[in-house]
Amino acid sequence: MGDHYLLNLYQCDPEKLDDEKFIKNLLHDSAYCAEMTVLQVVTHKFYPQGVTGIALLAESHISIHTWPEECKAAVDVYTCGIKDSKLACDIIRVQLDAKQFDMEYIKR
Repeated sequence: MGDHYLLNLYQCDPEKLDDEKFIKNLLHDSAYCAEMTVLQVVTHKFYPQGVTGIALLAESHISIHTWPEECKAAVDVYTCGIKDSKLACDIIRVQLDAKQFDMEYIKR
């Protein structure tokens, strides 16, 4: 059915994790660079901090949940068909300046 990556990011830039506009652009850009078809990107800013976002893709989705106070983020990239899901993960990891991460891959 597809490729599913679960990405946990640690020691990220807390300002980026709390910037809703940055997160929205990151979701869009990571999907675009991985040649995925973005249908819509929706984000929500939590107060006092944190952002949740999802990129709805023709191929499935990319989601992110951030905890700026802990410098952490959880990312989910699931795609059906032939797309470079790992590239989207790598872009998100690099752009958030994650010093540590772990990633799990599930073939569905």
